[in-house]
Amino acid sequence: MTDLPTRPRLVRRRLALATAAVAAAGIAAVSALVFTSPAQAATTLGASAAESGRYFGAAVAGNRLSESAYANTLATEFNSVVAENAMKWDATEPNPGQFNFSGGDQIVTWAQQRGMKVRGHTLVWHAQQPGWVEGLTGNNLRNAMLNHITGVANHYEGDVFAWDVVNEAFEWDGSRRQSNLQQQLGNGWIEEAFRAADAADPGARLCYNDYGTDGINSKSTAIYNMVADFKNRGVPIDCVGFQTHLSAGDNLGTYQQNLQRFAALGVDVEITELDVGGSGSSQAATFETVTNACMAVSRCTGITVWGVTDKYSWRDDDPLLFDDNYQKKQAYTSVLNALNEGGGNC
Repeated sequence: MTDLPTRPRLVRRRLALATAAVAAAGIAAVSALVFTSPAQAATTLGASAAESGRYFGAAVAGNRLSESAYANTLATEFNSVVAENAMKWDATEPNPGQFNFSGGDQIVTWAQQRGMKVRGHTLVWHAQQPGWVEGLTGNNLRNAMLNHITGVANHYEGDVFAWDVVNEAFEWDGSRRQSNLQQQLGNGWIEEAFRAADAADPGARLCYNDYGTDGINSKSTAIYNMVADFKNRGVPIDCVGFQTHLSAGDNLGTYQQNLQRFAALGVDVEITELDVGGSGSSQAATFETVTNACMAVSRCTGITVWGVTDKYSWRDDDPLLFDDNYQKKQAYTSVLNALNEGGGNC
């Protein structure tokens, strides 16, 4: 399995962190590829994923960390976190050049104190832009985007193992989303964003992230072609994120095949925002299919569910692994079993 991440400086830093965690726990040796977890091996999502060098994470909101059931479930079950909103443009740069990292810093500090890793989400997106960005044109918008990427990625350099550099830039039919970024900056803006992120944080894995790419379709193929072009021309891209917002029983007949074709381009693939609306065995089966697909693709480096509990999900169809009372659902067991059974695929 590909090292997480593959760039030298952060690998050295991760080795140092892993060594420190081992010493604190009194353990003699550990693989530098395995994320640390406070739970016993193979009995929680994070520990089970770590046995194959993967992570199993959750999207979190900093204001929920003071709720004991939320914090305890997150710390016990997961070994990676991503901020739901705290690292987005409107949160981190509410005024031009005036950065506010308090929300993101809270989450990073909390995670690091518990030996958990942090994904960064997201440097550039057409939504949740601060008001001052929305009216910019031409080079004013370009400079604002590049300065934002530099400011945020520099701040979290060494603390974030992967960045969603660009989020949701394609439409269902495979065309470019006609956002202000696309209209003002043209087709080159995505490449510009990745180059700026690489310059600002050369140790982090740089990802493109999108939804509706759960199989081989017009949208995923357009993204595939962009990634292939980037790889051919040396544009720095390391991974592709598949959000995987689903409903129970959705057709996932080409899901694994889709992950594998991206991996064959020489990039890692990550399931970044997994949730499955529904209940019972049908929901559990869909979660299991997704997990098995990741475990079967050696370059699928981890899974993140978009939330800890149904209680705070952005959806109203109970799409997560823990119910409103933080009880494990049938889907939790199906995911845990799939992680354990697939541990030899890495």
